[in-house]
Amino acid sequence: MATQIAVLKGDGIGPEVVGQALLVFQAAAARYSLELIFREALLGGAAVDATGDPLPEETLALCRQSRAILLGAVGGPKWDRLPAARRPERGILRLRASLGLYANLRPARLSPALVEASTLKREVVEGTDLVVIRELTGGLYFGTPRGIERVPDGERAVDTLTYTTAEIARIARVAFEVAAARRQKVTSVDKANVLASSELWRRVVEEVHRDFPGIALEHMYVDACAMQLIRTPRAFDVILTENMFGDILSDEAAMLTGSIGTLPSASLGAGTALYEPIHGTAPDLAGKDVANPIGAILSAALCCRYSLGREDAAAAIEQAVERALASGLRTADLARPGEPTIGTAEMGRRIAESVAAA
Repeated sequence: MATQIAVLKGDGIGPEVVGQALLVFQAAAARYSLELIFREALLGGAAVDATGDPLPEETLALCRQSRAILLGAVGGPKWDRLPAARRPERGILRLRASLGLYANLRPARLSPALVEASTLKREVVEGTDLVVIRELTGGLYFGTPRGIERVPDGERAVDTLTYTTAEIARIARVAFEVAAARRQKVTSVDKANVLASSELWRRVVEEVHRDFPGIALEHMYVDACAMQLIRTPRAFDVILTENMFGDILSDEAAMLTGSIGTLPSASLGAGTALYEPIHGTAPDLAGKDVANPIGAILSAALCCRYSLGREDAAAAIEQAVERALASGLRTADLARPGEPTIGTAEMGRRIAESVAAA
């Protein structure tokens, strides 16, 4: 029986980069005899324009019926003045919550071919290979009460940061399991010297660590981590942290690799998983055939690995990306001054051909 993959192309450059990811995914499916059905639906700004809802019920139903979701970024200035509940970003937050996607994995590995694309010195950044494990359904982005209210001297804004023992324990377990298959080190990032939620976070992480005695655990404050990521990125293996800290630190880690456009992510829970590049919609680049599709393409590789259980197909996609970069293929975000560049579609086509031919 064919496996169904939901495709939510999103806004801005989302349709372009997801289109190339589908091209590569289909090449891998043909090579490795994967029976897949791709079904499209609307999410984000495109869904708001068509239905008034950033997450229509039919989209949510399709996602629940699918093994996995391949997603493009959502949002853009066009929708920024809408009421909060109708903004595109609310659609993705609701989707994560509805599917219980609590564990976000964001690998940041510097390709040897892109050492010079990083803004850091070669001797600092070369060999960087880390994963940020971000809790995805708790913290400030989901806590209540939230909102803006009138007060005598103007307005008052409230966001609520909450975490429970169970929420922290389940994401900590994911981090230790990922570390067990890597270099066996977890850096848990918090702000326990200031925040009560971080005090609980640190205590629960230490309790879970008892079940993983072979894994080294260190704690680090988020401000120190932000500094050390730039100073000694090779010191990190698995970074475990809460929702907002993970959002910020994973974008910082992306720049270690030369461009945020190259990085994928996986959001996992008990059922349907979601795969997406970590970059935004870049509306100023939309429709110009200049966006980097590699983050979306590598997200398809993660889908093969985690949702389809096909390491062979995942590795084939990742190796094709490496070959493309090693051969000198560059989108504009990766090119040094004077280097030739290719467009979104050409990069996707060349990687798909490499997957098919290898």
